[in-house]
Amino acid sequence: MEYHNPVLLKESVDGLDIKPDGVYVDVTFGGGGHSREILKRLGSKGRLYAFDQDKDALENKIDDERFTLINENFRFLKRFLRFYGVKKVDGILGDFGVSSHQFNEAERGFSTRFDAKLDMRMNQGDKLSAYEVINEYDEEQLKRLFYEYADLKNAPKLARTIVSERKNNPIETSEQLNELLKPLLFKGKENKILAQIYQAIRIEVNQEIEVLKEFLLQTEEIIKPDGRLSLISYHSLEDRLVKRYIRSGLFEGEPEKDMYGNISVPFKKVNGLIVPSKEEIKQNNRARSAKLRVARKL
Repeated sequence: MEYHNPVLLKESVDGLDIKPDGVYVDVTFGGGGHSREILKRLGSKGRLYAFDQDKDALENKIDDERFTLINENFRFLKRFLRFYGVKKVDGILGDFGVSSHQFNEAERGFSTRFDAKLDMRMNQGDKLSAYEVINEYDEEQLKRLFYEYADLKNAPKLARTIVSERKNNPIETSEQLNELLKPLLFKGKENKILAQIYQAIRIEVNQEIEVLKEFLLQTEEIIKPDGRLSLISYHSLEDRLVKRYIRSGLFEGEPEKDMYGNISVPFKKVNGLIVPSKEEIKQNNRARSAKLRVARKL
């Protein structure tokens, strides 16, 4: 699949435990790989709704009367399902990785490999791009995002170098940014650290952590009892949020106990952590950091 090679395809769709006449949501449509697999398992009365905020993904729309593609961010899950008259669903699948298409289209600015304008917007209609983050965020803001989203020990130096450079000229392209930061990267690990820096900027541009939290909080209300949540994460920040929410219904702290010492949580995990096989990683290197967690609504 040229647009995107779906990760953990069978495992993630298996996790939904699909009922032929059920209603399902793929909140990260992309190239449509997961959606096509879900549709294969649905009967004539089943329904699938998919979300994708990237207009490029609309070109992959599936011609199937059981399918509806919604060109919106999945943080608005509840609002747009209600628009289509859907209040409850049998399962939700999410694959939170950046699509191969977004990485491979140089002008999108997601990759360290190309010299392109700083962008990284998944929704190309959004106002905030990587350019604004790099050229307008103050030193403290830049330091925070490099610490929080990339766990970089030299975050203060990275932030200070960017702020100092842009006083003379704006930093407009990925090549400018790469050359500026190269002296600050550990020898032999330049590409890895640059990728972490780009990840941090991308998370900030697309508000990925806030979006994930908003989405997760809506799943409790939308998924029917015994319905499934099947979610693929690619970095520890995402996976930690998914894991904690499935375990406790919270993102931090512990759930309150009643007078008998019992806790009330919305989901129960199904099996343990699932990761790609060596064979899948060999065929698709971008699958190497994927982690799948499945939960059942109580």
